[in-house]
Amino acid sequence: MPGLLRGIARTAVIAGTATAVSNRVSRRQAGRWAAQDQQYTEAPDSPDPLAQLEQLGALKAQGVLTEAEFEQQKARILSA
Repeated sequence: MPGLLRGIARTAVIAGTATAVSNRVSRRQAGRWAAQDQQYTEAPDSPDPLAQLEQLGALKAQGVLTEAEFEQQKARILSA
């Protein structure tokens, strides 16, 4: 009988340890996935083409861009 109780106690300790380790691994993995989700949601959105064209037009009106540079950048924005 003492051998049986010792075996049951050992099994309980092993099962408890395995459960604790499994829970810790699950929490760590969930934390990693949450960090990845946050990274993807914080990525900057692609700029609005209309806003880019307005800025481009303002730069041309100020004389910062030449007509050729304006057309080149406008084509780049519209092709994206």
